[in-house]
Amino acid sequence: MHSALVLNASYEPLSVVSSRRATCLILAEKAELLEDDGTVLRSEVLAVPSPSVIRLRYMVKVPYVRRTAMSRRAVFARDDHRCQYCGARADSIDHVHPRSRGGLHVWENVAAACRPCNLTKRDRTPEEAGMRLARPCRAPRQSAWVVVATSAVPDAWRAYLPIAS
Repeated sequence: MHSALVLNASYEPLSVVSSRRATCLILAEKAELLEDDGTVLRSEVLAVPSPSVIRLRYMVKVPYVRRTAMSRRAVFARDDHRCQYCGARADSIDHVHPRSRGGLHVWENVAAACRPCNLTKRDRTPEEAGMRLARPCRAPRQSAWVVVATSAVPDAWRAYLPIAS
């Protein structure tokens, strides 16, 4: 089963749901189909295009600003699965300022790293280890939660998301 992007009535991204849930929202006339993925969901009396992007017919108030949850998967997505010290394929995360020295487990202190670089750096700061980060650690953009919610962002979604290609 595929995923579908749910947009508010104002075209603001709200969530990612299964195609089945999106189809139910369309059939209940709570949402309208904006993009389909080319496949058709069939029943005995009905054939409906499988939704890829839907827009709710009514406005949903979002009481908070959605932030991407801190996780290994999210850190790897932010850093493009590349070690921030040498550029090799990352397989672990590194706390830039070690937690044993008071470093926090926050976006601004966590970077993707390959095992050799992580072992070389050990319990030191990058300056003490003679290493340099390729780019500073930052919290992901506002809509990065969509990338983390799916393994890849479908092309049909890109027109509705403020994400760099």
